[in-house]
Amino acid sequence: MLEQLLIFTRGGLILWSCKELINALKGSPIDNLIQSCLLEERSSAASYNYDGPGAAYTLKWTFHNELGLVFVAVYQRILHLLYVDELLAMVKREFAEIYDPKRTVYNDFDETFRQLRKEAEARAEELKKSKQVSKPLSNGKKQGQVQKTGFEGGNMKKSEGASANDGGDGDNRKGGKLENGHSNGNHVDIGGSKVNGSGNGVENTSSNGGAFDVNKLQKLRSKGGKKTETVVSKGSKVEPKKKVTKKNRVWDDSPRQEKLDFTDSVGENGDHIEVVAADHGESMMDKEEILSSESESEEDEEVGKDSKPENKKKGWFSSMFQSIAGKANLEKSDLEPALKALKDRLMTKNVAEEIAEKLCESVAASLEGKKLASFTRVSSTVQAAMEEALVRILTPRRSIDILRDVHVAKEQGKPYVVVFVGVNGVGKSTNLAKVAYWLQQHKVSVMMAACDTFRSGAVEQLRTHARRLQIPIFEKGYEKDPAIVAKEAIQEATRNGSDVVLVDTAGRMQDNEPLMRALSKLISLNKPDLVLFVGEALVGNDAVDQLSKFDQKLADLSSSPSARLIDGILLTKFDTIDDKVGAALSMVYISGAPVMFVGCGQSYTDLKKLNVKSIVKTLLK
Repeated sequence: MLEQLLIFTRGGLILWSCKELINALKGSPIDNLIQSCLLEERSSAASYNYDGPGAAYTLKWTFHNELGLVFVAVYQRILHLLYVDELLAMVKREFAEIYDPKRTVYNDFDETFRQLRKEAEARAEELKKSKQVSKPLSNGKKQGQVQKTGFEGGNMKKSEGASANDGGDGDNRKGGKLENGHSNGNHVDIGGSKVNGSGNGVENTSSNGGAFDVNKLQKLRSKGGKKTETVVSKGSKVEPKKKVTKKNRVWDDSPRQEKLDFTDSVGENGDHIEVVAADHGESMMDKEEILSSESESEEDEEVGKDSKPENKKKGWFSSMFQSIAGKANLEKSDLEPALKALKDRLMTKNVAEEIAEKLCESVAASLEGKKLASFTRVSSTVQAAMEEALVRILTPRRSIDILRDVHVAKEQGKPYVVVFVGVNGVGKSTNLAKVAYWLQQHKVSVMMAACDTFRSGAVEQLRTHARRLQIPIFEKGYEKDPAIVAKEAIQEATRNGSDVVLVDTAGRMQDNEPLMRALSKLISLNKPDLVLFVGEALVGNDAVDQLSKFDQKLADLSSSPSARLIDGILLTKFDTIDDKVGAALSMVYISGAPVMFVGCGQSYTDLKKLNVKSIVKTLLK
């Protein structure tokens, strides 16, 4: 049964809703649809599933782009209603005829909707009955086939006593054909001479029937070996080789150094060396990135040059007339060439193929049916729509101001906890130190927690960063439970009055079940204020797999009913990718979390914010 059908404008004004079903909905499925799909350029999806308090709904929708209207149908997920798509199309067609931009109330549409609904339900019932009638016929055919094959099986058993020579059997196999069309276990040819006992779609023949004998090959090899030995013996006598013993390599004559761990600030004679925190300069997080207008004008000129030959191919009068008059309504066939070129361009910029395809489908859904303005081309219209979509995706839905949240947590008398998670080798520890340096510059006291108790050298690496930045570090060594280490670190930070605790975790692949379970335990036990996913800017299609599986595992393995997922993204190695910036788009699109930091170098100052305009410009360049 249909729960609700709603018609509203793209601006959010509700024009009409079914009065009979207005109190039926539980929760806010339509608000979730707008926030999660329509605003995030996921409108190309077929449907949206909503899990609310005591309800599970499926939502389907369609657009009227020329009028700027949205039609949404809501029904229980357990019901598979066949008529919803057809009903939405009918409602869209009928409502478009009576729509007036100056009008806001459409009470007269109630009766029209009832008739459309009855018509759609009647068609769905007829379709269901026709399917049920066709099923017995197909079942009767299958039963006849089963009986036939069973009869053949009886003949096969009877023919097991028959015997024939191997050659005749091979001929019968070549000439005969099974009635079932394929071999399935023990079977017999129509000739009925011999049963083959090992059928898997391939007939077994004897070694006399032309198959190669492996024993012959071994004999030939042994004969060849003897011949070569005899040839060697006829010639000059070969002296037996002496066994060469490997000598130990000596790198240099200097005496061996006893001290190998230089992470402690202790000299060779046991003297304590005082380490002073070096000033590495101002962090790039606090610098505004300015785009030069000269480069923009140069690119515009290049685009103009590239587009001139294409304009020459078309007729001058037809292209001029089309640009002045405009096109009546954009159709899917008009948009396809421009969208295909745009998809290829996004994929060359390292955007995951799945994400590029969904984005193009979403842009097509938003443009289809719109009227093309005068003096505009389809390609420029598509590019402008894609640019708006990219800016909307990369702009964070919610503001995460770490410095403000740190001060709020400080007023409450507790430390602000940040957990860094990610796969192996992406630079979690290095970028944790960059974030610590940035916080230090804003007069925030920081403590590091060495919770990577799995990888050898992880504690020493973090200890080195802490010593260079003069930051306290909490560590318990290796082979300890990281969740307990993090809990004790937070307690220590509360006692010492530290404002922020930065928790370093072990790198883990998204499919590693034990390590993902340990990470889920750490997050659910300590309830951090921020969970940062550290990912490489070099990654392509794997970005989708990494983030989606991290979120899925954290949700599945969480002990609490409201699971904590990834809150933000730290993108590393951004200085190595040139214009291949698509990983940022893929990660934000698949997780909905914003890119909060961008690592762009080797020093502590090489951490900056994501410039959305610069990324969009690079993607569409």
